[in-house]
Amino acid sequence: MIITGRKATRNHRLTDSEKEANRLLNRERAAVEHGFANLKSWRFLTKVRMNARHATTLLRALLVLANTEVHR
Repeated sequence: MIITGRKATRNHRLTDSEKEANRLLNRERAAVEHGFANLKSWRFLTKVRMNARHATTLLRALLVLANTEVHR
């Protein structure tokens, strides 16, 4: 499922609740985009050749370690 923001038109202005929903969606989207940008900087991931399940487990572990390091 893809969730997109609401867009105002010439005849329809966004309500306060629609604006708030867009803000919340953008906050989540920004976090995901930052995560992808961070992963792109990890060049060694381009050389990973393994089972997708094992790669996912490895990636999750690396993200936990990276997030722990940042928040200290």
